[in-house]
Order: sequence, then structure tokens, then C-alpha cells
Amino acid sequence: MTTLLDVQDIHAAYGHAQALFGVSFQVEAGQVVTLLGRNGMGRSTTIKCLFGLLPVTSGEIRFDGKPVHTLPSYAIAKMGLGIVPEGRQVFPNLSVEENLIATARPPVDRSSQPWTLDRVYKFFPRLRERRTNLGGQLSGGEQQMLAIGRALMTNPRLLVLDEATEGLAPLIRAEIWEALTSLKAQGQSQIVIDKNVGALLPFADRHYVLEKGKVVWTGTSDDLRADNQIVQQYLGV
Repeated sequence: MTTLLDVQDIHAAYGHAQALFGVSFQVEAGQVVTLLGRNGMGRSTTIKCLFGLLPVTSGEIRFDGKPVHTLPSYAIAKMGLGIVPEGRQVFPNLSVEENLIATARPPVDRSSQPWTLDRVYKFFPRLRERRTNLGGQLSGGEQQMLAIGRALMTNPRLLVLDEATEGLAPLIRAEIWEALTSLKAQGQSQIVIDKNVGALLPFADRHYVLEKGKVVWTGTSDDLRADNQIVQQYLGV
């Protein structure tokens, strides 16, 4: 497999407060990788570093073999990183369709099947039904579908999802997991942050557990199933 993202020994801080202490992990092309851990342990901080929203004080981030940790956010996004942010953050005063096209761009690899409005509407039929509604008029589940659809419209090579099922009703949550599983089947590389370990196990390839800004455990879904002590100690579930 080809290494798409290679994070090596990154450190980061908020002012004088150190937040990451040598975080390392990799994502292979077509792979689903999770960042697990309790709140405040460094998962979202790691994502901020990936997208250039927080500077890396030492270490290196390579995407498709190229260093990106010194690039501005817009340049990193243009290389093919897409994000579904925590809290959805849809544009409340734009229609569903306007939300989808606001940040859309063609794929980096022109030979790949692009995400278009029609393809997103087929993937999430409810968005087609709501296409003229404002983002602020949607339910939480519909907003989450919109946030994922908006990220897909950037045609990402790597899709990062930060708490994509947080606060959703069980039926809607199941729809989102089904969508992410379908994306994996289509070859979409993903990083997923979520507290629902049980839902992640069936489709994720590798897990990284963060504790106080460090990776304290990594393994496959089978490894995690077999290590209940890790689940209880670091994830509290």
C-alpha cells in the first residue's frame, strides 16, 4: 500500500502550554484510521496541525510524500485534504446547494470519478429534497449530511471527520456510519475521530489511542477487541 499521510514525531503548543508530545501515525491510501481518546487528550489538536491551523513546533507531516507542516491552510486543502469539522459548521444563511458549491473544487487526480452535486445528491437523497432550504433550517442529522457532502465536494484524497456522529439520534447516527462505510468501499481514505468505538471497529483498519498528547497504543480492530484493558483505561467505555 502507498502511504498517503505520514505524521512523524510532531509537537505543538497553545502559547506556553504544550499540547502534543511526539505524535506519530500513518494513513495508507484507501485506509480508515481512527484517533481515539478522551476529550482533551490531543485528537482535535492533531487535526488542527494537519490543516495548518496550529503550527507544529517540531516534527514533520508529509502528505503524498511532500512536507505540508509549513504550508498555509489553503495550500494544504488544495493538495487534497478535506475536513468535516466538529459541530458541523454549515453556513446557516446559505441554501443546501449553496453550501455544497461554496468550497467545491475539482479532484487533484483528474482521472478519478469526481464528486459533483448530482453524485452527492445520490449519496444523500435527503439533501436533494432540502436543496433550497437554508442550512440553519435543517435538523442536526441533515446538517451532518450537508457537512459531509460539502467536504466531498472538495474531492478530498483524505477525508477527516471530527466527531461526525456527536449528538445525533441513533437512527441518524446509523445512517452516517453506513455512509462512511460506503465511502471506504469506494476507496476513500479517512481519519475518523469518534467516541463510539463499537461502530468504528467493523470498518476501521487501524486505531491510534492518544493520552495527554501522546500515542499510547496502536493496533487493528481485532487487536482492540482483544485488549479490553486499553478500552477501559484510555477510552472509558
